[in-house]
Amino acid sequence: MKFSAILCGCGAMSKGWLRAIASTPELADAITIVGLVDLNRETAANLAEEFGLEGAVIGVDLSEVIAATKADLVFDIVIPAARFGVVSTALKAGCHVLSEKPMATSLAEGAALIDLAAEAGRVHAVVQNRRFISGVRRMRRFIESGAIGELTGIHCDFFLGPHFGGFREEMDNVLLLDMAIHTFDAARFVADKRPLAVYCVEKNPVGSWYRHGASANAIFEFSDDVVFTYRGSWCAEGRRTSWESTWRITGSRGMLTWDGEEAFEAAVAGGEQGLLHGSSPVDVPGPAHDEETHGHASVIASFIEAIRSGKRPETDGSDNIRSLAMVLGAIESAKTGKRVEISA
Repeated sequence: MKFSAILCGCGAMSKGWLRAIASTPELADAITIVGLVDLNRETAANLAEEFGLEGAVIGVDLSEVIAATKADLVFDIVIPAARFGVVSTALKAGCHVLSEKPMATSLAEGAALIDLAAEAGRVHAVVQNRRFISGVRRMRRFIESGAIGELTGIHCDFFLGPHFGGFREEMDNVLLLDMAIHTFDAARFVADKRPLAVYCVEKNPVGSWYRHGASANAIFEFSDDVVFTYRGSWCAEGRRTSWESTWRITGSRGMLTWDGEEAFEAAVAGGEQGLLHGSSPVDVPGPAHDEETHGHASVIASFIEAIRSGKRPETDGSDNIRSLAMVLGAIESAKTGKRVEISA
């Protein structure tokens, strides 16, 4: 079955979606872009020209373009403030929806979208592409193997200084909402635990070129006494970490580290006598399923497969609301200075 799709929101991020589809034969065979929607018609027209989508209907109103094209899918790539309107419009029109993150600007909106998707009998999933990379899949598989015993902690550092310009530099809580949510979601996936509570300190450091919230330090309590800590800054010049953060995972028998790029190291306790017992290295196998490691393309493929099979995709809204709850809980904690329980 071939699906007709509308891409709503034709800014720079939309190009990553279109490249993922065009460069993946299975997706290119499964999806036809029949409409482009943007508040600026010229932006949509330019995108159509760049990607050879001459036959696509171009418009500024999603409802009108859905009616004109009878599309099956809507790819939602709008700014977070516009997300609820776009997704609810698409679901009510009978379209399946794949959204950029965050899935909503509040838990109430997120819950409403979950209900709408259920009522419409349609899939609403979220692009958490960072969990669909080799490193994250390898960490999850390694923990599941029990090689370092029972999971006790996950600790992530994220320090970069990107100068985006545009909407990010004017956002509230820019690091937590626009970037940290990737690491939060990946940590929840790797741990396979439920987030229970958070304490967070958020700052906009001296020298920041962002208007608000370019750095954050958060401590999350997960189920089964697992702790997840995050230290991050988006205005950190100098030697950077990976975009995927650097990771240290502790278990009851040993430890795993990942630099966010190629370097994995794992070890369990050694047999030396004295204060420190040394360590013995442990191999870290690759991911079990290569098709799950291609970022955007893997998320889109998972979405398409869910529609075909009737099964919920991994990043279905009913699951992804927990990652949204982590972010919103961290923001509330930063505002109040208090530990915040996570209820989603």
